[in-house]
Amino acid sequence: MVIVLAQGTSKEQTAIIIKELEEANCTASITYGEFQNIIGVVGDTHNIDRERLAAFEFVEKVLAVQEPYKKANRAFHPENTVVRALGQTIGGDKLAVIAGPCSVESEAQIVGIAQAVKAAGANFLRGGAFKPRTSPYSFQGMKEEGLDLLKIAKAQTGLPIVSEIMSADRLDRFVDDVDIIQIGARNMQNFDLLKAVGQTGKPVLLKRGLSATIEEWLMSAEHVMAAGSEDVVLCERGIRTFETYTRNTLDLSAVLAVKRLSHLPVVVDPSHAAGLWWMVDALSRAAVAVGADGIMVEVHNDPLRAKCDGAQSIKPERFAALMSSLRVIAAASTRRIEL
Repeated sequence: MVIVLAQGTSKEQTAIIIKELEEANCTASITYGEFQNIIGVVGDTHNIDRERLAAFEFVEKVLAVQEPYKKANRAFHPENTVVRALGQTIGGDKLAVIAGPCSVESEAQIVGIAQAVKAAGANFLRGGAFKPRTSPYSFQGMKEEGLDLLKIAKAQTGLPIVSEIMSADRLDRFVDDVDIIQIGARNMQNFDLLKAVGQTGKPVLLKRGLSATIEEWLMSAEHVMAAGSEDVVLCERGIRTFETYTRNTLDLSAVLAVKRLSHLPVVVDPSHAAGLWWMVDALSRAAVAVGADGIMVEVHNDPLRAKCDGAQSIKPERFAALMSSLRVIAAASTRRIEL
């Protein structure tokens, strides 16, 4: 349920509505807009007398929300959410660019790449310390040492860190050392992990599951938000279809659909979608053109010797050229990229 308050409604009047909702054992979430305020209602709303609420002179209208996701619903929060980390933003008019290697391999590697992507215009550093791999014999990441190396790169560049968590028992380290905690595609419906990460209040980047519908994806975001973190970034990284030429099938229509359904920012990961380095540039440009709030690109100084996903990684010089072309497209799409 959504309650739209009339313009100029006072705090005292708002408190009257909230009291009514709490007496019905529901939770109220207030969104303060430029022209009007909205109260989102979560819980069993069957016991709420909607006609009584609508009778208050300062209530403009009472709306039912049919979708199962509430906090992630644009009806609850008409204005776009902007997620902030260390002075950088995802959402709004500034295009977010998250770049870095699939996995942290050494201090020289991660620091060198961090410096290169920052110089090209990236404003977030991605790097995997814990790697979920299909094969148990593949490189699993440097784990805690990888987080330590990411911190060194952050200290030298000032870039906020985005890194994937695998299990809740590592949560303390991620809260201390990572600026945006990433939930990978394989863990999109690991509801215990979603709840644990949400309880930290940290910003979360939630990747779409391998075969997840848009509603399932938004429901996973709802788990995080219901637990406490309102700062969720959705990441489209391709879904599994019958096609095998690419690693996954990039669903750019999901960007448009999510922006209609939800207020949460959406970024696109063309690297994991294609699995082929030579497709990353074009797919990145397409993502920006369709209205994504940012891109997440894998960059490696020596892809042929990368311990993870070298085939989909681009070199720093190619990333710099990509950023130059993205500035043109971003400007045409009322976005901006800052150096």
